[in-house]
Formats: sequence, structure tokens, C-alpha cells
Amino acid sequence: MAGVTLKGVQKRFDKTVVIKDLDLEIKDQEFMVLVGPSGCGKSTALRMIAGLEEITGGTIAIGDRVVNDLPPKDRDIAMVFQSYALYPHMTVRENLEFGLRIRKMPPADIDKLVNHAAQMLGIDHLLDRKPRELSGGQRQRVAVGRAIVRQPSVFLFDEPLSNLDAKLRVQMRAEIAKLQQRLKTTTIYVTHDQVEAMTMGQRVAVLKDGDLKQVGTPMELYDHPANLFVASFIGTPPMNFIAATIADGGATLAASKYTLPVPASLRPVTAKNAGRRVMVGVRPENILEAGVDTRGETAALTVEVEIAEPLGNEVVVHGRVGDDLLVAKLDPHHVPGLGDKVNLVIELDSLHLFDAETEQRLG
Repeated sequence: MAGVTLKGVQKRFDKTVVIKDLDLEIKDQEFMVLVGPSGCGKSTALRMIAGLEEITGGTIAIGDRVVNDLPPKDRDIAMVFQSYALYPHMTVRENLEFGLRIRKMPPADIDKLVNHAAQMLGIDHLLDRKPRELSGGQRQRVAVGRAIVRQPSVFLFDEPLSNLDAKLRVQMRAEIAKLQQRLKTTTIYVTHDQVEAMTMGQRVAVLKDGDLKQVGTPMELYDHPANLFVASFIGTPPMNFIAATIADGGATLAASKYTLPVPASLRPVTAKNAGRRVMVGVRPENILEAGVDTRGETAALTVEVEIAEPLGNEVVVHGRVGDDLLVAKLDPHHVPGLGDKVNLVIELDSLHLFDAETEQRLG
């Protein structure tokens, strides 16, 4: 087993910078997720670790070996691709065996590893089938099995669930996370889906435009986003943002004619920043119907409903307070209509403040 360390890693294609001085340490046996929007550089970073892309600058180490100049086959990694990348003319067993045969492993050892992986993944009854005879979920299990039999130091997953339907994605992400805990192999997993990132990763690295914006546990990213981008990317629906100016000695924020009190926990921050333009962030789940049990201090407000989306377990309400649009998660048994006025409360201890210019968290 081995950790992976990236120091000052850069990637340029001609004059286009794809990765900018990436510093990231993945611990031995850790499940690390790289997440971000399309084009943020997450798959490029993974391919550089695998040796499928040359780095422009910096160093990549797997364990205590710098692997910058090593070919993929010598890096002791196994990669699972979005496209499965199975050999169509081979059976499932032959696909699982292929890498081991290339290494000239004894047949008895190959059989043992293949049978064990197949049983672990529930595909032992499919060993004589060709990939075209399998469903998408079965093909993905074969691709994972091919990585497992190699017994690498590091697993690399590049958006492996993107081609599956929603129900199967939920099932497969649970299986992959459970498998990693069982095998205790260092795993780096790339996805654009923040729900996947939050449910699977022990730690999550959020990238945007080749920059590492924040790395931490899922709850650290959710509770203490370091900047506006992470705050907006993590959470479904996304966090609400209100442009405001700190006023009244740190006690209130004036926004769209509505004065929003600041909780005691943020008053030391606002006291130092009077007159500063900020973005106030509050998650939809921290905006509740008036009369519902709340935590700590609250502030009341009334929204005019523009749209309500019933989802069964909740209703997502989009409404306006003055010029500002707010989204709230409410009780699904009371779906408001277009134009209705709904009385809500904001849990003030859940407010986040970000500098309007730097977009960095305050406090």
C-alpha cells in the first residue's frame, strides 16, 4: 500500500494552463475524491498520476518513489475508466486474467485471484460471457474486478459511474466505497457529481479551473466552505447568496431593504468589517417554515413563491424577498402555490459570510 503526494504539479497544453501548482497529499489507505465542474482539471490530474499524461512541472510520488518518469505499467496502479475499456472479443474471465497473464503469473495464482474477485463482486456466474452480453452495471463490475486482481498500491477511478442510470449509480457507489474499506487500498476517485463525492470520499478535493479550492472531509466542506465557489458547489440545492453590506457595528446586514441580524458567533467578524461588501450564504435546509422547531437564534422573513417543486420527502420552494431570490426546503405536505406569501425563519447560526471581492470566507 502507498500514499500519493503531488507537489507543485502543473499541466499546460501549449499556452493553456490546465493544472496550476497542485499540492495534494493522499494518505495511505485513504479514499480521496477529486470533484469539480467539467474542465476543472480533475481527470487530467488523475491521468498524470497514472502516467497517461506527462506533467509540465512539479513532482508526483507514489509511496516514497517519485514517478514522474516512470511508465504507467511500473507505477503499481490500476485504473477504472468511464468507458469500462473491456476487450469485446474476450470473456469476462479472460478480461480479468489478461493483465495477470501479461505479468506471466502462474495459472493457479491467476485462477485464485480471478475467482476471489468475481465472488466479491457477484459476477462469478458471468465469467463465460462476453461484454456485449452484460448490462452496464455488470460491465462496470468487471472493470472494477480487473483492477482488483492486479492488487495495486493505488486504485484510480475516472468517473466510473457516469454511464449508469440513477438507481444503479447509487448502488454501485455504495459497493465501491464498501469494497475500498474492505481492501484498504489507497483510492483516488474523480467525479463531477458532488453527491457522489460527499457520500464516498473520506476527504474531498474541490477543483475549479485547475486550482485546488479546498480539501477536507465532506462535513468540513459543507459546514465551513473556504470560499464562495465551494459553498455554491457543495449542497443540493445550492446555497443561497445575498449581496449585502455589513452595518450597525456588526449587528445587522442590510440587504434588499431587509435587515438580517447576525448571530453572536459572527459579531466579532462583522465588528471588524463595518461597511464591507459581502455575500451572505444560507443553505436551503436552514430556511424553515415559521413555527417549526429551530436551532438557536432565528430571523423571520416572508417570501413570495415563484415556483414549488414537490419531491416526496420535501418541497423545494423558490421565492423572493425584495430583489433577492431564496430557495428553501419545506414540509412536503404543504405545497404553496404561485404568488403565495410564505412566512419563514432563517437559522442564524447557519449563516456564512464571504468577502464580495476576494470571495474568501470571513470568520
